Amino acid sequence: MRSNRPQGPARRSRLASRSLARWAVLPIGLVVSIVLAGCTGQQLTGYLPTEPGTTNQVDRVIGLWVTSWIVLLAVGVVTWGLIIWAAVVYRRRKGQVGLPVQLRYNLPIEIFYTIVPLILIIGFFAFTARDQEEIERDPGNPDVQIQVFGKRWSWDFNYIQENVYTAGIQAQERLNGDGTIDEDRLPVLVLPVNAKVQIDLESRDVAHSFWIIDFLYKKDLIPAQTNHWFFVPEKIGSYKGKCAELCGEFHADMLFKVEVVSQEDYDAYIVSLREAGNIGQLGPEFDTNSNLPGNGSASKD
Repeated sequence: MRSNRPQGPARRSRLASRSLARWAVLPIGLVVSIVLAGCTGQQLTGYLPTEPGTTNQVDRVIGLWVTSWIVLLAVGVVTWGLIIWAAVVYRRRKGQVGLPVQLRYNLPIEIFYTIVPLILIIGFFAFTARDQEEIERDPGNPDVQIQVFGKRWSWDFNYIQENVYTAGIQAQERLNGDGTIDEDRLPVLVLPVNAKVQIDLESRDVAHSFWIIDFLYKKDLIPAQTNHWFFVPEKIGSYKGKCAELCGEFHADMLFKVEVVSQEDYDAYIVSLREAGNIGQLGPEFDTNSNLPGNGSASKD
């Protein structure tokens, strides 16, 4: 008696479809889990070390970062799905020998996997350039202008309008011998909340990088060059900063703190610097790299 069950390719196709349906549950479940878990604050910021609204630039950086990951996750899900589909549908069956029919020189597929990555790259570049241009834009008329000198292995801060300064030393260990950093002795940069801040960055010796971690931005300090950073701190609080450019033996100790305070507390801090005798500016006369363009010390042929 002959069976009415489909034979040959038709039966294999049905079995493959069932297998594919089972395998599809895994990526779909993964995507659903990520979406459902995406309501936590950490995940909404892409696990970046900050909170929305810390400065006027932070939300822009978070948006670019999170959107990029969503796009890349979608690309990953499609890629993983195609890999699983190919592995299930075209796996070797019992009794099969040799290689399956190979696909070569398929113009539509080749155009697809060339054009799609190109579109993604152009898109990432365009949105990154747009946000970087906005972050780097000089709004003019700063409320606070601070000249920052990076030096091995600490920082000097000149408050330009107020004509006061602070001179920092590299991070020191606590006296109790536990090997931890004494944060009370770190250089402190004090900023008033909701004020337009301009940071002028210079180096006294080698290349450094000025990084306030929670502000999600950093700028290089290049010898014989002045770089600028413009932002508005929008949340009162304490933030950590460090050098992000390997600059020598004690690079890891080139730490500082940022205190965003009310205008009243900022004014009181400036008064305390004047009372401590920190009047004036710590200029380039303290640079240790004397062989720089324009200072007359380079040899001439």
